[in-house]
Amino acid sequence: MTLFNAKGARLHSEEGFSFKKFFQNKGNIFLLIEAIFFIWFVFSFLIYPNLNLFMDVLFSGSLKDNITKIIESERAMKAIKNSFILAITMCVTVNVVGTLVVFITEYFKIKGSKILRLGYMSTMIYGGMILVSGFKFLYGEVGMVTRFLRTMMPDLATNWFEGFGAVLFIMTFACTTNHVVFLRNALHQIDYQTIEAAKNMGAGTGRILFKVVFPTLAPSYLSITILTFIKGLCAMAAPLIVGGEEFQTINPIVITFVKMEYTRSLGSVLSIFLGLVTFALLMIMNYMERRGHYMSISKVKTRIVKQPIKNPVLNVLMHVLAYALFIIYVSPLAMIVLFSFTNTKSINTGTLSWDAFTLDNYKMVFGNPDNYGPMLTSVILGAVSVTAVIVLILFACRIITKYKKSKLAQTLEFSLLIPWLLPAILISVGLLQTYNVEQWTVGGAILGGTVVILLLGYIVNKIPYTLRMTKAAFYSIDNSLEDAAKNLGAGGMYTFTRVLLPIIVPTILALWALEFNGTLGEYDISVLLSPTKINTLGVTIKTLTTDNYDPNSTAVSFVYAVVMMIIASIVVYFVYGRKGVTNYARKSKRMAKHIEKMQRLQAGK
Repeated sequence: MTLFNAKGARLHSEEGFSFKKFFQNKGNIFLLIEAIFFIWFVFSFLIYPNLNLFMDVLFSGSLKDNITKIIESERAMKAIKNSFILAITMCVTVNVVGTLVVFITEYFKIKGSKILRLGYMSTMIYGGMILVSGFKFLYGEVGMVTRFLRTMMPDLATNWFEGFGAVLFIMTFACTTNHVVFLRNALHQIDYQTIEAAKNMGAGTGRILFKVVFPTLAPSYLSITILTFIKGLCAMAAPLIVGGEEFQTINPIVITFVKMEYTRSLGSVLSIFLGLVTFALLMIMNYMERRGHYMSISKVKTRIVKQPIKNPVLNVLMHVLAYALFIIYVSPLAMIVLFSFTNTKSINTGTLSWDAFTLDNYKMVFGNPDNYGPMLTSVILGAVSVTAVIVLILFACRIITKYKKSKLAQTLEFSLLIPWLLPAILISVGLLQTYNVEQWTVGGAILGGTVVILLLGYIVNKIPYTLRMTKAAFYSIDNSLEDAAKNLGAGGMYTFTRVLLPIIVPTILALWALEFNGTLGEYDISVLLSPTKINTLGVTIKTLTTDNYDPNSTAVSFVYAVVMMIIASIVVYFVYGRKGVTNYARKSKRMAKHIEKMQRLQAGK
């Protein structure tokens, strides 16, 4: 192993390596402690559980029997078939709807585009079980849409919103967030001069879109499509709530199998199959991205200008489509908020009236610890797990970016990306199976049935995305700033906390907000790893929505949804809506400039 000093230089000399000199440097001691910690953490929670699961399945002697049972199981094979059908279909529907919402707000001149954008981005503050329960309430047996349709078609079944169509509809509108974030950013990177050049050559709107715009966006579409396929393959909330008996997918089947001792091995085999498919898809995406070369040849890009729709008929149709999509996105959210303030009778009949409005639902939730407990639990677990993963990744990125030529740093980076190649259900099954018994990796402790394993599940699942975004932020920092601070006598920790860290604070807080909001209604990991006495919000909402026949259950779930959306909105506001974070970064940059100025003065002397 190649050793480095605090400044990243190789420790070698004519006299050879000296342990005494190495340990005299506090930075080296701290680096050694970090290295030991990461080796233990990566092996114990990222490699060992998954390796243990694979070894148990492959060499248990019953692998062939388990595969045979799955093949002979009509339920399991139908679930696998349904998952692939859903994933393939979503690649079409999500791309169509996602492209529309991005081009409506960013490419074409549509009146009210700012309001439309807010509606299309609503899935960023509510998703998972909350979003699916909102759609079910609106289109389900007592929903307003169902009652309206039955006035025109009396023979329409009340459970018409169930099965493949219902799952696909919900998943299509729930999974356009990647388009709103990534495709929108890619669209703004297009050089407008290329569009102007095509116009000057007589190209129409359609030809420009298909010959200039869409080819430039090909890399983004490739990544989004594969991620959409994986989401469809790993779908959980929608199939559970509106899939019914006829449309079950892999993940819900895995949950059912893993919870029962005599079918746990079948669940393990299915989860490994899901993991292998996910891994293969991500490798294909990585390979195609390396081979693709799509970029603007202009060195100075011109900001894209919104295009008018000159055909009056198409213009009207596009406006109608834009606001129809807006209604589909916003209506479940609006119904959840409105009906959370109505009595149980109004909720169960799906009717609104002034007499039905009440605050009793909120009193019922906040007046009973059993009701507000899951909400408080999810907030605490979310905050702790997200903070822990960000601190962990900050130290990891510091090593990865500072010692990027070291094989140890490269190995650390690759190891931390392992969870990105595996579905959350496989990570959960691996942790559950491994730490339900005494393990030497954690000093002989049993983590199964404790809150520790749940937190570990959250942390492990969030590591890859946090790593990639934080690493990008680190690489955006000018290396000369750190060198200048060190030349002026600043220590490594002082330089990191006072010069480097403040520059990436906006990125860190944005990550914290996104990860925290995503954890509030998390279900996949919680349903397997939650201790018996701890109820998380995602699991509770699912129970209230499908398994609980208490007449107040829907009202309670609506209050949960509203409170979680308020918390998510507050978190987003404190990250994006305040000037404090930006000013903090500006102060750091001013400090960096001051350091450079002092260095130049010192050099002059």
